[in-house]
Amino acid sequence: MLQFSKYQGLGNDFLMVDGRSAGDDDTLGFTPERVQRLCDRRFGIGADGVILALPPRQDGELRMRIFNADGSEPEMCGNGIRCLARFLADSDGDQSGRRWQIETLAGRIVPELQADGTICVDMGAPFLQPETVPTTLPLGESGIPQGSLEAAGQTFAVGAAGMGNPHVVIPVADLAAVDLETWGAALEVHASFPAKTNVHFVQVLDRGHLVMKVWERGAGPTLACGTGACATLVVCHRLGLADRQARMDLPGGPLEILWDEASGHILMTGPAEAVFDAVVAPQLWEGEPEGAVEAVEPRASATAAPSAASAPSGDAVDCAVACVNGCIRPEACPSAEKQQFPRRPGGAGDQFPRSPHARALRARHRSLRLNGGLPGRLRHVPTRRGGAGGDGRGAG
Repeated sequence: MLQFSKYQGLGNDFLMVDGRSAGDDDTLGFTPERVQRLCDRRFGIGADGVILALPPRQDGELRMRIFNADGSEPEMCGNGIRCLARFLADSDGDQSGRRWQIETLAGRIVPELQADGTICVDMGAPFLQPETVPTTLPLGESGIPQGSLEAAGQTFAVGAAGMGNPHVVIPVADLAAVDLETWGAALEVHASFPAKTNVHFVQVLDRGHLVMKVWERGAGPTLACGTGACATLVVCHRLGLADRQARMDLPGGPLEILWDEASGHILMTGPAEAVFDAVVAPQLWEGEPEGAVEAVEPRASATAAPSAASAPSGDAVDCAVACVNGCIRPEACPSAEKQQFPRRPGGAGDQFPRSPHARALRARHRSLRLNGGLPGRLRHVPTRRGGAGGDGRGAG
């Protein structure tokens, strides 16, 4: 079964898979469909994306591939690369001062582990020419692609910047009034961005303190976006709204962004933390095979009694299968045994029949435990301890 670790940076969460010894296997078996299943927050593990640590192709130390929750592959992710750096430090026992040369589709990115456990990432220089973002917005007088966009019945004054991936930034007077679900979804696929775009609404509290909301390309609303925070500072600085260094407050927490004047590079500093280690169950990895679940004919109504011809007789009823939509013999259920429940405070200590479906499920869970598995999709693996900054794994 596939081993993975879940990490989060300001609530932007990822499934991390170590494939540094995988040789030429570039995907580790991941497909868009598998990524979608794993990232599903109700029927899978739940994540904003999947990150693979792979052998380098050039002269870097390793290579990063990232997949969004919808299975698409972006060029880079700032929160994701912080999580990857912390994952590597925790896995290898690295201490503060450790730097990694990581190859991405956006170029070489260099994160460094700080003494307080945060990760400072040299994100490189922003892309400000329209064709490098890419966008069809014209280069404006502020030295960035800018203009007005029509979307969802609204007109937005926007600026754009690239961090190896495209970003559009919309300064607003009141962030609370932003309809992120509607406006973000419309702007993501705007024709002015041929590769789609990440969308950021920002309110300037002062020149060194900005608050923003994020709509990520391929993921929708997220709690944080590292490359987006960098692009937002760049756009706001070029528009005369912010200094070169600012605190960027995202829904998941703050990032410190510095656009270094000497080098032209952007430095992003923020946290990344382990959540848990686990393995993926085979049925989640492979998906439900067609025809694996037998369809059960729904009853005409919840109270209608089954006919003598259709209702099984005696103890031959398999409640876990035949009664998936409700007990078909409530007046004489063969497996509805009564169980004495503990007396409730002030109660009468009545006997309550346990649902036959609950009993079947409990029996399946017991069987799974006896055979080394656990109910549900995951089996817990004890978390490694030690590593970066001496504070161990699973902090916060």
